Amino acid sequence: MQRRDFLGMAAGTLAAALVHRTGFATPAAAPGTDADDAAAFLKARRFVRTAAGEIAVVDVGTGGGSGEAALFLHGFPLNGYQWRGALARLSPYRRCIAPDFLGLGYTRVAQGQSLAPDAQVRMLAELLDRLDVERVDIVANDSGGQAAQLFLATYPDRVRTLLLTNCDSQIECPPPALQPVIALAKDNQFAQQWLAPWLADKALARSSQGLGGQTFTHASNPSDEAIDVYLGPLVRNAARTNAFAVALERNWLDGIGPALKASRAPTRIVWGTGDPIFTEAGAAHLDAAFGASRGVRRVEGAKLFFPEEFPDLIAQEARRLWGVG
Repeated sequence: MQRRDFLGMAAGTLAAALVHRTGFATPAAAPGTDADDAAAFLKARRFVRTAAGEIAVVDVGTGGGSGEAALFLHGFPLNGYQWRGALARLSPYRRCIAPDFLGLGYTRVAQGQSLAPDAQVRMLAELLDRLDVERVDIVANDSGGQAAQLFLATYPDRVRTLLLTNCDSQIECPPPALQPVIALAKDNQFAQQWLAPWLADKALARSSQGLGGQTFTHASNPSDEAIDVYLGPLVRNAARTNAFAVALERNWLDGIGPALKASRAPTRIVWGTGDPIFTEAGAAHLDAAFGASRGVRRVEGAKLFFPEEFPDLIAQEARRLWGVG
């Protein structure tokens, strides 16, 4: 899929233009409404060959300096589809790249490839090289935020800005709520016992005991289409999914504090206060950890995957951080 230049579009017509030009719809402004076009979004994906495998990626928009782009890093057990609303709103201002991590989504993992966070970071660097991107504005959520911090610590000159939503910090890596997932994954049962029932029963997935009730702010989320896009490939590749979860057992952020403090990349934290996975202590820790923190914006009552539900808020914060629009 070729990238598009949407500069000059009026804000009120941007979503409609993106539906027409890219083929995928955007979440409606009203939280919880179902305006997904999953099939079209999947069709927009292409695969970029790297040493780690063929990385599924959506690459839309133009803008920013030469060799620059915005890199959107999704959470677990989601994939790049999480960012469809943000991409629709931000592609007029930046080239926007949303990959699927190794072991999640539609990325085709190479035989014997590690799924650990440090391997994910190396994959991201190679992916950016393949796409002729030198520097990135990172927007990240959940385990994607862990990868973002590792990427900054490993490749500090490649990060222009960092926008973090609820995610790992050194004091919550992994968060206690992930321990049952890791334990089941070690027995090769996480995908089978949790994800497969949610995929089969969408109402269960949206219940208080499911993915929706635990990680989405509004009871109508995620939509049936989103559940299929997120969980379908993970259930079909259960062993790989379990391996991804097991790789999160270690505290991968331990010891990177000096690198974060030394960073001069402007960093903004947007935090949902209703999240039962990551506590507000994590937000305070991140605010103090970065050398160029722009502070914390708290979103009252919002849960872990609120960036999918509130793309206008993410776009507003990103534009302010980038100094555009």
